[in-house]
Amino acid sequence: MFCSYSPCTLFSRALPKVISAFIACILSTASAKVGFAEPPKSLNVFLDRHCLECHDDVDSEADLNLWDLEFDLKDPAKLAIWQRVFERIRDGEMPPAKKPRPAAAELAELLPALKEPLMAADRIDANERGRVRSRRLTRLEYEHTLHDLLGIDLQLKDLLPEDPASHGFETVADGQQLSYHLLARYLDVADLALAEAFDRALNGDATYAEDFSPSVLSQGIGRRNYRGPEPRNGESISWPIHRLQFYGRMRSIKVPEDGWYRITLRDVRAINPATGGTVWGTLRSGAGISAEPILYDAGIVEATETPRDLHYEAWIRKGHLLELKPNDRTLPRAPNQYKRADTAVYEKRNEELGFSGIAHSGIRIERIYPNGDRAAVRKNLFGDTDLEAARKKPKVALNQLIARFAHRAFRRPATETQLAPYREISQAALAEGDSLEEALRAGYRAILCSPRFLAFIEKPGQLDDYALASRLSYALWVSMPDWKLTQAASEGRLRDPKTFDAQINRMLSDAKFERFINSYGDQWLNLKEIGFTNPDRGQFPTFDPVVQESMLQETRSFLREMIQSDRGAAGIVDSDFAFWNERLARHYEVDAKFKPGQGLQKVSLHEKNVRGGLLTQGAILKVTADGSATSPIVRGVFVNERILGEHLAPPPPDVPAIEPDIRGAVSIRDQLDKHRSNESCYSCHKTIDPPGLALENFDPVGKWRTHYGLGKGAAVDAAGATPDGERFADILAWKKIYAQRDEQLARAFTEHFLTYATGAPMRFSDHAAVDEIVAASKASDYGLQTLMKATLASSIFQQK
Repeated sequence: MFCSYSPCTLFSRALPKVISAFIACILSTASAKVGFAEPPKSLNVFLDRHCLECHDDVDSEADLNLWDLEFDLKDPAKLAIWQRVFERIRDGEMPPAKKPRPAAAELAELLPALKEPLMAADRIDANERGRVRSRRLTRLEYEHTLHDLLGIDLQLKDLLPEDPASHGFETVADGQQLSYHLLARYLDVADLALAEAFDRALNGDATYAEDFSPSVLSQGIGRRNYRGPEPRNGESISWPIHRLQFYGRMRSIKVPEDGWYRITLRDVRAINPATGGTVWGTLRSGAGISAEPILYDAGIVEATETPRDLHYEAWIRKGHLLELKPNDRTLPRAPNQYKRADTAVYEKRNEELGFSGIAHSGIRIERIYPNGDRAAVRKNLFGDTDLEAARKKPKVALNQLIARFAHRAFRRPATETQLAPYREISQAALAEGDSLEEALRAGYRAILCSPRFLAFIEKPGQLDDYALASRLSYALWVSMPDWKLTQAASEGRLRDPKTFDAQINRMLSDAKFERFINSYGDQWLNLKEIGFTNPDRGQFPTFDPVVQESMLQETRSFLREMIQSDRGAAGIVDSDFAFWNERLARHYEVDAKFKPGQGLQKVSLHEKNVRGGLLTQGAILKVTADGSATSPIVRGVFVNERILGEHLAPPPPDVPAIEPDIRGAVSIRDQLDKHRSNESCYSCHKTIDPPGLALENFDPVGKWRTHYGLGKGAAVDAAGATPDGERFADILAWKKIYAQRDEQLARAFTEHFLTYATGAPMRFSDHAAVDEIVAASKASDYGLQTLMKATLASSIFQQK
């Protein structure tokens, strides 16, 4: 499928210049001068009375020495420390609770006097350098951008190094890496993408369509180590034989090339459905051998008593097969009846014995191109240019096509000066004897490794219309602006409030908004780690892949509903609805009615149901556990930082971690009580522990429990008190408290969305703007869509 065209020498030599351009771009923002201010007179008096006993040059608790810390706001590190000192004093975290409290008059004198120079220094820095440092596209943004720019659909993200998260998000510039190796990898991926695009545009789309009957799918039956389906009466049947790896594999299926395929399972029906009229299974692709054990999800199979066709779209690697099997771990294990060539004796054996299974009448597999067909790819590469005519005047055609492609790739019109080097590369390739298409591709490759494509090049101050269009598009679509958004920018209409709001509404209703749901959910709620741990099979024998995928769909559906329906921020911690299927509801051990075959369904919850809101959804509970035990500290940190907007200091290096007793003999609360007896630990754990303890009734796979250690250990005690002293008896009481603190939830959501959407963490001087965003959203009960729109319309979003 892919051409083997290698990068031209001219461009290969230019790669170090690309890196130099990146570095120059970053360094150009680092030379601003920040104002200097004298410390307020009340500061030294306050420090002497309340702080220096623990934070002088002798003790320096938590590595903080205020005795020698200069009030030098030109130094970013010192400015950050003084800002943190201000916040700890303002929030009542320091001095510690067991120390004498400052008088109200002292605080009233100190805090405004200290805040003023800190705000001034922070604003000067933000105005001169911009609050957002120069950042590059993340690997996910890069993949989506190449898909939209070229019309291809290759899986490119996994070919690039992972983006480390900073302040919770991969988009934040502070955490992004830059190296020759990294940019070389981006160049390799660009070359692969262009090879695919030019091959499809010039040679056409590869086609593939094949039907597999039950007899074909069961080839090899009766042989040793057969693990395929059972053919019977024109059907192919799979049974829950969990002890055999790759049971349900169909070796007769092997796709010819890497690509997207539409898979149709015909006349799928459930055999002996246990509950709810459904047998749940999985459809996966992979090599299906022990040397290559990884299987890739294509989808959940929901087989009902009424036969019906099921359709899936999945990326499948060349030579990989399909595996289809019941994958509900609550089902009794069926025996493998195919142990010898004479299979007739086993006819209907599993069915008659009452085992559940999934039957179908065959499979059809077709090659598809979800991001565009050949015509779309040709238009992305060549516009409306007639290549036959262009070959007669190739120099003119090259210049025109390079300009067109650069305008789209750079997400703004390129000047003649900016276009010159890319035209030179193409013209040089043409002069060396390359065809028009080869010369054009050399220029396109150079464009795709330009800082103007790989990075967001923005000037301090208000973003121009094109930069605003890009920031808005990457915030909501994780990709480049489309034609309508770019047109609004080019006409200077994007800043008009009505136009801007109309564009946001259009983008929220577009299918590409699903990219935001996945990307933002993966980072904000850490859903990308859903498969990081495998729950202990001995402790949690009924946890299965269907449950895990259903959990992921549950949380994404919930987030989508909260935004699309503009539901209030209180719903983040408690809601009267959820999204479940029958298998997930059974895992949660809750009663609910479902229509068979409808997948995930919206379910109404009564006020006593503990499953309302995000925090008690299985995906959240799983990513905050380690597969064998839960930790109130881990869950408490997650809730405080991701949901409540609390900024927690890292633990002191000399404090050992608390290891939960997986046997359940000693409760985690007993261990925490001992830990909190240390004064230096107590100040943080009074904030960290309460939400973690409130969630202790949920085990590592999200099921409700009343005791530790498989129900035989110490009783779970989920009671506690919020940092300000409000007591709660269990998770329902904790949710009730924080559902009434919806302004805090709204502020936290706004800060996280702003960090994600701009690529910069919250600054000290940003809080006033966030106050305005939150206040403007109060009338909607702090609806999430209202908060997002107010954030996108704010000056803080629309400035560098």
